[in-house]
Amino acid sequence: MSASQSDSTSGGGPVPGGSITNVLVANRGEIARRVFATCRRMGIGTVAVYSDADAAAPHVAEADAAVRLPGDTPAETYLRGELIIEAALATGADAIHPGYGFLSENAEFARAVLGAGLVWVGPPVEAIEQMGSKVASKKMMDAAGVPVLAELDPAEVTEAHLPVLIKASAGGGGRGMRVVRELADLEPQIAAARREAESAFGDPTVFCERYLETGRHIEVQVMADTHGAIWAVGERECSIQRRHQKVIEEAPSPLVERIDALRGQGSENAGLANGADAPTMRERLFEAARLATGAIGYAGAGTVEFLADERGEFFFLEMNTRLQVEHPVTECTTGLDLVRLQLDIAAGERLPSTVPPLRGHSIEVRLYAEDPAHDWQPQSGTVHRIDIPSVTTEFDILDRPGVRLDTGVVDGSIVGVHYDPMLAKVISYGDTRAEAARLLATALHRAKIHGLVTNRDLLVRVLRHPAFLAGDTDTAFFATHGLDTLAAPSVSDADEELSIVAAAFAEAAANRRSARVDGGIPAGWRNLPSQAQRKSYESRTTGTHDIDYLFTRDGVTVEGHDGLELIEATPEHVVLAVPGERGAVRRHFAVVRYGDLVCVDSPLGPVSVRRLPRFSDPADQVATGSLLAPMPGSVIRLGAEVGSTVEQGQPILWLEAMKMEHTIAAPAAGVLSALNVTVGQQVDVGAVLAVVDPAEDNEEQENR
Repeated sequence: MSASQSDSTSGGGPVPGGSITNVLVANRGEIARRVFATCRRMGIGTVAVYSDADAAAPHVAEADAAVRLPGDTPAETYLRGELIIEAALATGADAIHPGYGFLSENAEFARAVLGAGLVWVGPPVEAIEQMGSKVASKKMMDAAGVPVLAELDPAEVTEAHLPVLIKASAGGGGRGMRVVRELADLEPQIAAARREAESAFGDPTVFCERYLETGRHIEVQVMADTHGAIWAVGERECSIQRRHQKVIEEAPSPLVERIDALRGQGSENAGLANGADAPTMRERLFEAARLATGAIGYAGAGTVEFLADERGEFFFLEMNTRLQVEHPVTECTTGLDLVRLQLDIAAGERLPSTVPPLRGHSIEVRLYAEDPAHDWQPQSGTVHRIDIPSVTTEFDILDRPGVRLDTGVVDGSIVGVHYDPMLAKVISYGDTRAEAARLLATALHRAKIHGLVTNRDLLVRVLRHPAFLAGDTDTAFFATHGLDTLAAPSVSDADEELSIVAAAFAEAAANRRSARVDGGIPAGWRNLPSQAQRKSYESRTTGTHDIDYLFTRDGVTVEGHDGLELIEATPEHVVLAVPGERGAVRRHFAVVRYGDLVCVDSPLGPVSVRRLPRFSDPADQVATGSLLAPMPGSVIRLGAEVGSTVEQGQPILWLEAMKMEHTIAAPAAGVLSALNVTVGQQVDVGAVLAVVDPAEDNEEQENR
């Protein structure tokens, strides 16, 4: 691959003297820390901005200076461009890096940055404007010779067009996206998409396009300097998605690798989009990406996204005029620091004469605080611990097989309701795709992530799934292979039970350690046979576990676990000898308690349970049919009135949390007997929002 030329023009413009000395990152969390890491390596000063909710966030502490943006919500803080520019001027910053999301693709903000005499670490304002409207950008790409998928005016969609995909014109990341399969659903889904788009990007404009149920999401990383050079750095595949948001990304693309390998085998593969003598799929993708980049006079880092089919045909989706979340996989397979290149280009420097060759394979997963098994519900609360022992580097390029971590949280961080619930990006690099998948799955499986429900088990199961390992990864992966199966715990029921036994012994050891009398004697120990001790725990997936154990002269016995031997037990560490057909196997368990939350980690897999009290408080009981808030949020709409008859699954109200809408539906058919909230009200997790009296209960009352 070599650099090609275009008529690219400068957007940010170099600073006097040709260098950047102090960068403000107009963002938060992981991407702010990522940019800071490169700035430190380059000897460049750093400035953070932060909302009140982020006052204790790691990115604030790591910057050389930090400026408060009063408020909590994005609209009050990270979307206030004038406050961010004031912060840059107040701290002596000479450049602003927007990261991704928030104002990163806002042309007016970029124009204001330049107007304030600051360097914009991004593309020309005109390029952002041209690509900012996905409707207009597709027409421009079509004219430039880039294959496109025609968009539809929402007002003109008919039954013949279904299914269609509603998309936000001003941004991506799954915000404002809706699939519509019934014409009656089009209007309310457009309204919901507009609300989400307004909340996430400050622009409610949406459009429609034909929805392909299955496809491959392929994107090309481009870099262009202000002197006319354009690089197509490499392609990524991001086909595994939830709610149209990427979950697993990798480079190079398994589809491109397969198509190009088959093409080289000769005419028997004539079913592919082009013959064996035609350019390879990678060459066609790169050429289309360069055409798109050159057509808008681009400069800086950008991504041209395509939707491809199994034959190697592809269509332009959009161009992201910013750094992508998944940029680390390109860094690991090229050796390039893309943030450094962004800063160099913004300072007026030229790209090197050639693009580095591709090497090995890299996979990235997005670790979210969310519950995939329950409609991807986002979670909030304290991250008590996040530790991935096999990590070899953070925010840096892997030059040998290993695992990289890019995260915006540390032990003790609070995940709130105002921002995206991504905890971290975990990235692996290997000489082969199989090695990269194995390294990443093992790192996640053995990671210690305490305090919040995450999608970790889903990620592990996908990385170990035969279809994934074979490269069969389209956008319908979760639907094809069953989300309920993929979201199941990565630890087996038997191994979970064993971990809970270890939790019971650790708790017993903790009780004895704190005992004022005879603290060295095992709990429940008697000279004569006595009744067993019991400790009870609640698992989110397998229910209540009652662990009955008895210390005797000959050791300890556990009901239901014949032959199990306790080797060692401290409040933090338990060793069990587990019987088997070929003899006992010793297993080590690390146990940590946070109030009633108990986290057990071992090579068998992670287990988190709640310690149940010996006696329940009647005041804690919740009435049958109660709808509880699954996360803290704001009530934005009501769907029924008290006294109305509702069907199972009927929306009762909608919550907004973490920049997305969440539907709270009736658990069963019945009558809405109570509605405890109003529009605009903030609610806490677990709050009783409404009560639906089941239909059977109403029938019984009527028959009395």
